[in-house]
Amino acid sequence: MLETRVAGNGPLPNGTRQAPRPLADIAAGSFHRIRVAIGELDRVLGGGIVPGSLVLIGGDPGIGKSTLLLQLSGLVAQEGGTVLYVSGEESAHQIKMRADRLGINSERLLILPETNLNAILQTIADVFPSLVIVDSIQTTYLDELESAAGSVSQLRECAAKLMFTAKSTQIPVFLVGHVTKEGAIAGPRVLEHIVDTVLYLEGEQLQSYRILRAVKNRFGSTNEIGVFEMHGDGLIEVGNPSALFLSERSESHLGSTVTVALEGTRPLLVEIQALTTTTSFGLPRRTANGIEYSRLLMLTAVLTKRVGLALSNQDIYVNVVGGLKIAEPAVDLGVALAIASSFKDVPVSPDLVVLGEIGLSGELRRVAQIEKRLAEAANLGFRKCVLPRNVLNSRVRTCANIEIIPAESVAQAFALSFR
Repeated sequence: MLETRVAGNGPLPNGTRQAPRPLADIAAGSFHRIRVAIGELDRVLGGGIVPGSLVLIGGDPGIGKSTLLLQLSGLVAQEGGTVLYVSGEESAHQIKMRADRLGINSERLLILPETNLNAILQTIADVFPSLVIVDSIQTTYLDELESAAGSVSQLRECAAKLMFTAKSTQIPVFLVGHVTKEGAIAGPRVLEHIVDTVLYLEGEQLQSYRILRAVKNRFGSTNEIGVFEMHGDGLIEVGNPSALFLSERSESHLGSTVTVALEGTRPLLVEIQALTTTTSFGLPRRTANGIEYSRLLMLTAVLTKRVGLALSNQDIYVNVVGGLKIAEPAVDLGVALAIASSFKDVPVSPDLVVLGEIGLSGELRRVAQIEKRLAEAANLGFRKCVLPRNVLNSRVRTCANIEIIPAESVAQAFALSFR
């Protein structure tokens, strides 16, 4: 399963030409993904590691990138594959200390403290491993280039040579990338264009939860996420993220609602909190954490114009619990209901979940894959769901052990939601 010595259709050596072939004559070619015992990582990658793929993973310093990749290396080595872990930032003794903490000790995990790319490529040719980790791409350099490691030319050429190596040998290569203060991968954007997959490990260093998200994936969806929790012995998978994100929900439920977001194929129950308070300044403040700021402004305008809430002198703070970032409009009703609950000082029923996109006229618009969302809500113990009336059908009414409460507008949803 971990063997990667398969001749591929990657780039050819310099000076070799290949004639063009009709598309109909080209076999689709099948490959077996390398599956490891990290289900959340497999999910984000699209079902496992693709032989010959080049994967770039970024994230803030200390967020857990090296820890995750060392755990991956240990599992691949445990399954019988040879892993070459190239470190340009840490010594072999430092990596050994982390490996001891993670409980990793394998003769098939080879540590190479090296930054010279030519030496790295020669070692890959000699060892021919099942997996290569380069930590980090910003520390590698080529002797032929006069610029310093981490410069635009060095990053571009080093990434291109590693891509050629991965495609021609069918050895998957993982690169660790530094990020800028804005959170983007440092260096030229061409770095992200060269690789097959770009992953980001997100989370707050003072919190234990980490979210692995794909922003580019040539072999799978970019909508999937993986959820981990940082412990002393490494990153632990969170098998039920919905229960995790709701575990510390306040009993008062004031200014708090639960909605179901869809991340790829996974429905996630998330708690949305809102706080409104009379502003002390001339202009009210709007703060959004986990949703788009422009979406909060639009929903505030709809609540003021269509529902009649006097929010023009209110500071409004909205937070998605757990550090999640939700982009889909299906959570609009949850955000609006949380704001109204805080403004009116009226709690929401604790066993209620809400779904629906809000239009500028205050109408509730349909939500995709409603049956899957309702099933997840029912599994977590919710007994009622307010949703747009236009999604009702026979399957929705009977898909889960949950009471369906249809509504046509935000105002009607409010009347049905407050206890």
